[in-house]
Amino acid sequence: MNFKDLGINENIIATLKKSGIVTPTEIQSEAIEPIKTFNDVIAEAQTGTGKTLAFLLPIFENISTTSNYIQALIVSPTRELAIQITEEAMKLKEAKDINILSAYGGKDIGSQVKKLNGNIHLVIATPGRLLDHIERKTIDLSKLKTIVLDEADQMLLMGFKNEVETIMKQAPKKRQTLCFSATMDSQVKKLAYRYMNDPKVISIKKETVTLANIKQDVVETTDRWKQDALCKVLEEDNPFMAIIFCRTKRRADALEVALYQKGYNCEKLHKDVPQSKRERIMKAFRNADIQYLIATDVASRGLDVSGVSHIYNYDIPESPEIYIHRIGRTGRATNDGYTCMFIDPKDFRTLEQIEKAIEFKIPRRYV
Repeated sequence: MNFKDLGINENIIATLKKSGIVTPTEIQSEAIEPIKTFNDVIAEAQTGTGKTLAFLLPIFENISTTSNYIQALIVSPTRELAIQITEEAMKLKEAKDINILSAYGGKDIGSQVKKLNGNIHLVIATPGRLLDHIERKTIDLSKLKTIVLDEADQMLLMGFKNEVETIMKQAPKKRQTLCFSATMDSQVKKLAYRYMNDPKVISIKKETVTLANIKQDVVETTDRWKQDALCKVLEEDNPFMAIIFCRTKRRADALEVALYQKGYNCEKLHKDVPQSKRERIMKAFRNADIQYLIATDVASRGLDVSGVSHIYNYDIPESPEIYIHRIGRTGRATNDGYTCMFIDPKDFRTLEQIEKAIEFKIPRRYV
C-alpha cells in the first residue's frame, strides 16, 4: 500500500518524498483512512512508528482552506512534543497552505493572540496555554471538526484530566476525537471512550523487531557507586549521541553538574528548564553539538531524534512500558542501538518485571 492508495494528494506525497518518506508505516496504513472519513480513533503504537503523520496527513486532507475558522486541534502534554508536531505540520504546509498556530507556554502570548486575529485552521497546543486562550476568548473551538489527544495516556492519567474535560466542553458535541499513544491500558481506554463515539481501535503490536536491533546490558552497582559506574561505561563506549535517563528532576540536576565537572559535553532536560533554553538544547542535540542529553521521562515524551546511538538508564524505569519507550529511541530504521541500565539491589524486582515483559534475560556488564 502507498500514500496514493490511502487518498493522500500528489502535492503532499511529493513533500513527503523530499523528507525521504515514500511508504506508509503500519500505523499510517491503518489510521489514515478511518481518520479521513471522520471516524473516532484510539491508536496505540510505539514511539518512532510514524504516529504524528498518521493523524497529520488525514487532518491536512480534511481541512478546507476556504473556511475561516479553527477546524482541527492537536493537544500535546509537553512543549517539546508540541514543537515537534508543529515542525512536521510546517513541512506539510509547503504542499497545502493551511494556517497553523502553535500555542505553548514560554512563547509570547501577545504574538499568538495577534496571529489568531488572522484565519487559523489548525492549532497545536499544550493544555495550559490553550486554556489561557479559551479564557481570553482568543480561541474559539465552536466549529472544531477534529480534536487529537497526543500521548493520550499522559493527557488522561497524568494530571491533565481536568484540563481535557474543560477543553472538550468547548468543542462541539458532534466532532471527531482521536487518541494516540505509545501505551494505552484499559484505564486510559475507559477514559477515552467518554469523549468518543464508537471509536475504531488500532493497536500496532509492540515492536519486538526494534528490540532485536538493540543490544541491552545491565550494570549491577549501588546508588553510591552508580555515578562512577556510569562514567566508566561512557569512557568505554564514547557514543556518538546518547540520552541518559534519570527518575527525577533533582537527580538529573545533580548528574548534570557531576558530569559537566568531569568534562562531559552534556545538558539536562526537564520541565523546570525554561522554554527558550529547552528549545536551544534540543536544537543543539539534534545538530549533534551536545553528546549527552540527561532527561526525565516527562520532558522526553515524544522526543524523536535521529542519530541517538546509545540510551543509558541511570535510574531504572518504573515499568516495562517506560523501559521499552526509553530504549526505543535508539535502534531506529534497522540501525543498531545500545542500551545500558544501572541497577541497585532494591531494583531487582522491577528488573524481573522488565525481563518478563520483553521475554529476555538482559546480560550483565561488568565495569
